Amino acid sequence: MKIRLLVGLLVAVIMNGCVDTPDEEGWKSAQKKEFLQILEEDRYASVCDQQALYEKVKKTGNSKLMSKLLLKYTDNLANSCIDLKNFNEVQEAKKEKKIESHYDIYLQKVDKKQVLTQLKAGQSIKSILKPYVPETEQFAKLVKTYNTLKNKEGVTPKQLRTIRLNIERTKIMRQDLGEDYALVNIPEFKVRIKKGDQTTMKFGVIVGKKNLQTPIFAEPMQYITLNPQWGVPDSIARNEIIPKLLKDPAYLARNNMVIRRDYNLESKDVSVNDIDLTAYKGGKGEVPFKFIEKPSERNVLGRIKFIFPNRHSVYMHDTQAKSLFKRQVRTFSHGCVRLEKPNDMLIHIAKNFTSETKESIMDKYSSLKTHHIVLKKKLMVHTAYLTSYVDTNGKLSMFNDIYGFDRDQKLNF
Repeated sequence: MKIRLLVGLLVAVIMNGCVDTPDEEGWKSAQKKEFLQILEEDRYASVCDQQALYEKVKKTGNSKLMSKLLLKYTDNLANSCIDLKNFNEVQEAKKEKKIESHYDIYLQKVDKKQVLTQLKAGQSIKSILKPYVPETEQFAKLVKTYNTLKNKEGVTPKQLRTIRLNIERTKIMRQDLGEDYALVNIPEFKVRIKKGDQTTMKFGVIVGKKNLQTPIFAEPMQYITLNPQWGVPDSIARNEIIPKLLKDPAYLARNNMVIRRDYNLESKDVSVNDIDLTAYKGGKGEVPFKFIEKPSERNVLGRIKFIFPNRHSVYMHDTQAKSLFKRQVRTFSHGCVRLEKPNDMLIHIAKNFTSETKESIMDKYSSLKTHHIVLKKKLMVHTAYLTSYVDTNGKLSMFNDIYGFDRDQKLNF
């Protein structure tokens, strides 16, 4: 009797249409409803160049078109709505103008087969899209701000485009953001030490000149160098150090510098009299000898370097030019990031990411000898270019386009 009753109830449920049966494309009605709601809100700011297809889907409800749109939407979310081909061409053209400009773009591979398999398995659209949603809290904050302002009186199209462009930039940031990370926002001239959505430390930075731009990229910090030597890059040696030395033979002694065959201070000394400096004045290419400024309280790098190895040879460091932090626009470096409060950062990172105590790290600092402190816990460093930024209180700030990326990056819609 009980079995007959259960069978009867099941038949009744089916007859009443309460079982959400997938159609031939694998779409359940609940999934269609959810996706159409996401599209109507453009919850992940990824309709972009697919507006025409969206209108067809909205009008017809065609499942094949809906599957096509889901894949397009996922790709726009994973890899942005910036015309990357055009941007790469613009970046290449800068080389002819002798502008050092590097913008690393981190693309995600969208496995179309997997997306459709997840759909047919009945997963929610939100869960299907989740792996491609940018980890930085700036994505959600900027999307919310954009949606709030787009119909607000007094907001200009240029302001809206800038906010939207920065939404897209969060999509091409390196996705393994990390629970703990340092975010250097170049147009803002600020660095933040973040723990999730919380900012534990924030202060000013100096970034690269307009023709020697601080590159946009991300790598994990691996170690700290206390009382560093400065190994002068060959480009600076050719265009700055050698011309000064040719004019002033006492330049090296006055600046606590020596010449070696490599960047090892312990290697054999090279005499100025044994090399033809004029052959390496100006131009490009490797210099077969190296200028090194020895560790001291007056070292151009200051007393601290934070190293996150990368192909750009860029790092964060202390500086002797403290007065430059009074300037509003701080584009003075050769590409590295100079820190307003390096000692505060040192103590914070030593305490939370190394096995050092405040006392032990300061003893090494005071010794004026070079020490390398390895990080024991992961701390990602992201140099970012966000000309729109929403703080923890929801306040939107906008910054000048110092390197011209707002101009050079075009939206594909």
